[in-house]
Order: sequence, then C-alpha cells, then structure tokens
Amino acid sequence: MNYRNHRKNVVVDGKIGYLGGINIGCEYLGQSSRFGDWRDTHLRLKGESVDSLQYRFLLDWNFAAGSDLLRQQKYFPPKKFKGDSPVQIVSSGPDSKDAEIKSLFLKMIYGAEKSVNIQTPYFIPDQSILEALKLMARSGVDVKIMIPDRGDQPFVYAANNSFVGEILDAGARCYRYTKGFLHSKTICIDSRVLSIGTTNMDVRSFKLNFEINAFIYDKERSEYHDRIFAKDIENSEEITKRVYQKRGWKMKVEESVSRLLSPIL
Repeated sequence: MNYRNHRKNVVVDGKIGYLGGINIGCEYLGQSSRFGDWRDTHLRLKGESVDSLQYRFLLDWNFAAGSDLLRQQKYFPPKKFKGDSPVQIVSSGPDSKDAEIKSLFLKMIYGAEKSVNIQTPYFIPDQSILEALKLMARSGVDVKIMIPDRGDQPFVYAANNSFVGEILDAGARCYRYTKGFLHSKTICIDSRVLSIGTTNMDVRSFKLNFEINAFIYDKERSEYHDRIFAKDIENSEEITKRVYQKRGWKMKVEESVSRLLSPIL
C-alpha cells in the first residue's frame, strides 16, 4: 500500500513521547505463534523534543480530520524536565520535496570513522544508501547489518538476501537475528550518534511512506545502544561469504525476482 502513514508515535499530556517500531497488536507483544518473540526498539522521550513529536501528530490529525488543533496551547504545556541529550525529531514522506530521513542517514554513514551498526527488518536500500555502506566498508569502517532470519511479507526475505552479497563483498558483516522476529529500525554511528524510529532501510520508507525518526546526538545513549546491539549479535547467526555462497538455486531465483520487485516491496 503506497502513501501510508507508517509513523508510530504517542504523546501523553504533551509531556511524554514515544516513537519507534512497535505497533498495536498481539504480535508486538510476542504473542504470535508465527513470529514468536518480537525484538523491537521504541524510544521514550521527555523535554522539549516532545513538542516536535506533538506537532507532527497534530499536523497529521489536521490533515485527516480537517480541523486545526495547532493553535491550542493545551497541547504544548510548559516543560519542567530539562534533558542533557540533544534530540532532533525528523519526519519525511511523499508530500515533501526532500527525503529528509534518508538524507540524514547518508550524512551519518559518510561521517562514520569507526563503526556503522544497523538493525532493520527490511534491508532493501536504494543505490545511494547501498553505495554509501559499501564505500565505508571498503574504507575500513566496521559496518554491521542485522536483519531477521525470516520474512513477514512475501518476497522480503529473498529481497534482503539479494543485497547481502554485495555488502559482504565490500567487507561489511551481516547477521540474521534468530531469537524471534527482528523489527527494530536503528542506526548508530561511532557510538556517538543514534537514530531510532519507524524508517526501514528500504525504498518504500524513503519514498512512499510517511515516517518519523529521532536522531540522538549523545555518546552515552549511543554506547548503550551498541551494547544492546552486541547482545543481539549473541542471538544471531553471522552470514559469512561461505554461508552465503551455499544458497540453493531456488533461493537464488527467488532473490533475482525479488530484486526486480525491490522498489515496490
């Protein structure tokens, strides 16, 4: 479905905000027999960044309901909490001229000096993101990509696999998360800059969906995320070149077909 609102944000009393990968449904509580444990990342925010989250929600509400709530001050109460972590709330969608979130992803990747850690259920990048990751891996940056070990949509698993080979050839490392279904959408650079949100690493999120992400410029929070990422690696299987080359002919055919369909998956 094109042009859908893929944002997942909640604002409570204008003071506390949530955003990330979790939808409302039994599977997101790990109660699905099909997916089992659900591995996701959601963010809780306090402070002035909540106003940006509220503003985005009200813009969407006004568009859908035809009303104007932005002028009502009750949705933007004074903030008593003053945090020490700079947070930037960025939204993007097919209604904007620029792919703001993708552009920030590119800036983060090209700015990496040591490491790039990405978790995404859909690794179907466009050419600009793919080339950026390959270039940084060839430059000696430790690029790690973590994807699920199963697909929740037709063709997605094969499409993910079709891009893995290129990343491996460039020197990056790839992992399949095996302890349930990985739905987390995060990118962390050099343990100093972190983004958590609704944006998958795919063309649909970059061009066809309405998305929202938080960009956190904080070393302590980024290091904490990377420790979680390292723990997730313990529950993953690394896709080495040897493992990748052992794929059967059926999988290779599925990958080729899925690669052709990747812009619309």
